[in-house]
Amino acid sequence: MPQADIGERLRALPPGSAVALKLDSREYADHYFAFLNATLRDLGSEPGVHTIYVAVTSPASFVWTLAQALDVPPERISFVDAISHLMMRFHDAVPNATYVESPRALEEIMLRIEYLLRRFPHPRSVVVIDSVNSLAIHNPPELLSEFLHILLNNLKGRQALTLVLETTDEQAASVEQLMNLVVDETLDVARLGR
Repeated sequence: MPQADIGERLRALPPGSAVALKLDSREYADHYFAFLNATLRDLGSEPGVHTIYVAVTSPASFVWTLAQALDVPPERISFVDAISHLMMRFHDAVPNATYVESPRALEEIMLRIEYLLRRFPHPRSVVVIDSVNSLAIHNPPELLSEFLHILLNNLKGRQALTLVLETTDEQAASVEQLMNLVVDETLDVARLGR
């Protein structure tokens, strides 16, 4: 999969967009790394860009290790980590990270994103939510729907580009329906660049 094409597609998105990025569960590792490469290195290396990574699937320490491997400067990325406490990995603190006790603490996640947007003001903010499927495991559909509507509308108003990871599989039909209601566009990582 041409990673440069993913990065080009993400760079072309207008500020204030909310986009779902579908990752095929059968090729998750390859798609996830291609997404990180395009988001953190290609898009994140543009002047004036700061990325806020909301870690719900993988702990911030894991994403931070990958970001370092991609030569992402530490001042270009910050984290809202909502999974480390559940995984008992909260002792692996990373730079510019704030920790939430659980993926069920949706209001706290919103407040932490707002805090990081204020703490790291940049001409272009990118917010990555990893992933809506993990949030769906921890939260009832109605609450998750309300959270996504409020959060994405707030981020649109702040002209932040919001990227929401979504894993495709047979059990994810309800998540896909929800995402179709709240995002402006859905990009299939497997098909980008083909």
